[in-house]
Amino acid sequence: MEFNPSSGYSLGVEIEFQILDANDFSLVPFAPMLVEQAPEMLRGRLSLELIKSILEIQTGICANLRDVENDLLQTCSLSEELAGEHKFLLYAASLHPFARAAEQELSDDSRYERIMQELQIVGRRFISQGLHVHVGLPDGDTAIKTCNLIQAFLPIFLSLSSSSPFFQGKDTGLMSYRTKLFEVLPLAGIYEYFHDWDHLIDEMDNLKSHGIIEGFHDLWWDARPNPEFGTVEIRVCDLPVRFTDILALVSLIQSCVVWLAESDIKSHPLRNFLLRANKWQAARHGLDGRFVDPTGLLGEKAMNFRLAAMLLKKHVAPKAVDLGSSTYLNQLDGIISGGTGADLMRRIYQNTNDLSAVVSEIYQGFWK
Repeated sequence: MEFNPSSGYSLGVEIEFQILDANDFSLVPFAPMLVEQAPEMLRGRLSLELIKSILEIQTGICANLRDVENDLLQTCSLSEELAGEHKFLLYAASLHPFARAAEQELSDDSRYERIMQELQIVGRRFISQGLHVHVGLPDGDTAIKTCNLIQAFLPIFLSLSSSSPFFQGKDTGLMSYRTKLFEVLPLAGIYEYFHDWDHLIDEMDNLKSHGIIEGFHDLWWDARPNPEFGTVEIRVCDLPVRFTDILALVSLIQSCVVWLAESDIKSHPLRNFLLRANKWQAARHGLDGRFVDPTGLLGEKAMNFRLAAMLLKKHVAPKAVDLGSSTYLNQLDGIISGGTGADLMRRIYQNTNDLSAVVSEIYQGFWK
């Protein structure tokens, strides 16, 4: 299995929207209908997910953040118009606050049917959405090095993106409950250290030979190389609730990938207990959680995620200048100081005691 090289640190972004009834904000299973009725120019950018109430919107291959912004502005706007014709809304957050998992309809896809047959009730509860970011890299060994190093900083991305504090009508006490739903899946979450591309392929061949996976798409790690696209795919994030926050996070991820890919930092196995502790803190507390950098690049002492995000931003800022994305990167300051989608959701709920009001205000604020 060869890694198809990409040039120029190209970008691809995937956003998983929830489809809601415009009247009562409930999830509705009409993604297949929207894809079927989409105009030709839009249809290739839409994809179905495990649940029929989820619609994934994908960019094309983008050279820079400005291309990503323009691509998503057009595609998301057209998709919103299409949904609006049927009195639906497209809603950006990683968990619907009051939908019931048992009431959701599964997609008529052979791969998803195979997955659900295996996962049973564990999979039935998995009605979450995320943000996936692809960054192009020149070869497989660089992709492996980047995946090894960036795992230390994935909890920072998660803390900045958290948007899933409510599930099935309850406050979970976590900022990203999506993370905990996802981690019960096989081959999901934190991944192993790999020496190089050949090492990864040996492991994949072993898993395939025993019938454990069919291919790379069955590896639901927090980050993974994608040999078909020639990218590193960052998958740890919740879906931010504001469009500008999405762009800011994509800028941080791209700049971080470039910083690590071009550095002379040697990758080595990271302390697994620290990786797990950091991820729990990000999922549980968001930006108020405690972070210990297993690489030491951001400092040797424990810090909160706000400080960690500021330090990481400082490290990657020169790469953002080279990439022409400094304006987007600087929008992270608004998240660091003002909080994430999960923070906003809780503030709305404290003021209204109404989860429908949470959905309404979050929906209205997406483009602001």
